[in-house]
Amino acid sequence: MEDTVFLTLTQNVLILILILSTPILVVSMVVGLLISVFQAVTQIQEATLTFVPKIIAGILTLIILLPWMLNMFVARCTEMFEYVQTMIK
Repeated sequence: MEDTVFLTLTQNVLILILILSTPILVVSMVVGLLISVFQAVTQIQEATLTFVPKIIAGILTLIILLPWMLNMFVARCTEMFEYVQTMIK
C-alpha cells in the first residue's frame, strides 16, 4: 500500500470521526453554556450542576442521531472494505 493511499484513508477516517462527534459535542457545549448563564444569573455556584444536564443532553442527542451515525459509519466501512479488496487483487 502506498503512503498516499494510507494517508488518504486515515484522513477519511479522521474526518468521519469529526463529523460523527460534532453534534454531541455542540449540544453538550450549548447546554453547558445555558446552565452557566443560569448559574451566573441566579448566583448558584454549584460545580456539579452542569454535569447531569450535559450528560442527559448528550445521551438524548446520541439516541436521536444514532440511525444517521450508523448509516454514515456503515457506508464508510463498506467503502473501505471495497477499496481494500480492490487493492489486494
